[in-house]
Amino acid sequence: MFEELGFETLTAPQVVVIFALILGAVFGILAERTRFCFRRSLVGDDRREALGVWMTALAVAILGTQFAVYQGWIDFSDHRFMTPDMPVLAIALGGALFGAGMVLTRGCVSRLTVLTGGGNLRGLFVLILFAITAHATLKGVLAPLRTTLGAYTLPLGDAVSLAALPGGALFWTAVLALAALWVGLTSGNRRRTLVLAALIGALVPLAWVGTGYVLYDDFDPIAMESFSFTSPFAETLFWVVASTSIPAGFGVGLIGGTLLGALVSSLVFGSFRWQSFSTPRETGRYASGAVLMGVGGVLAGGCTIGAGLSGIPTLSLAAVLALASIAAGALTMNAVLGQSVTPLRARP
Repeated sequence: MFEELGFETLTAPQVVVIFALILGAVFGILAERTRFCFRRSLVGDDRREALGVWMTALAVAILGTQFAVYQGWIDFSDHRFMTPDMPVLAIALGGALFGAGMVLTRGCVSRLTVLTGGGNLRGLFVLILFAITAHATLKGVLAPLRTTLGAYTLPLGDAVSLAALPGGALFWTAVLALAALWVGLTSGNRRRTLVLAALIGALVPLAWVGTGYVLYDDFDPIAMESFSFTSPFAETLFWVVASTSIPAGFGVGLIGGTLLGALVSSLVFGSFRWQSFSTPRETGRYASGAVLMGVGGVLAGGCTIGAGLSGIPTLSLAAVLALASIAAGALTMNAVLGQSVTPLRARP
């Protein structure tokens, strides 16, 4: 379809960067206004409201993505989420590590990206360390760990998706979307907040359709992608240090747009604040969390956005396992931290 858009001087790989930049900027603005974060929905003081925001976005993402599949615009049969041999050990362990890490850093990668745009230097520190670790796990010194754990697979054959289960895609789409909508509507959030959350969810199928259908070019193909922050941060890191050798891609545009959108939103609404670490102990905690998220995000095949907000709408069982493992890791780490600080607080 790309040939019909009339671009004369730009190729599909070039246009996709601009497309991702726009999507990222909109996400950055909406996420900054709604404080969109999966960690908050699990262990935050306002987790009921935060979960309502996240689930509303997920419901819209599911409905929009599966509508696009039904229309024949996109197809996930060859996507990495649908591999017939699921690397179950890597996904489960990676998800748990990522969940534990995001509790240590007090935010998942997408939330820390938005916070960085708002002046949070803790977030910037975590993102740099996260990107280095993720790249090392993908292609560097930690790659043997990834390949070793990835070798333990569960053969699923054609049953790699919820669509292959009794009821089919329509049934599971309805179940997941209605359940998520119910959580959102009963969360106590204001209507305006839920509308903004729904707009975040709509960005997911927009990205899938944009990269997999609208910008599809037989002569210069690009990958079908949606929102994710693990691989894009590794890609962005590599592009920053070697931009004269490799071109920017969807991930670079997405990260840049999110930072820009969050910055603009925080400045316009007066929430921009310079923030940094207060103690060396805090620095160590955030560094540990960044490393865990970097390794875990790669092993799990994505973060709370890549495997969760974008992955669940594909109806992939691997994405379901990844998000469940992230939640389990976060809850476990939060319980461990709670037990470790209670005796200190009890001392006179």
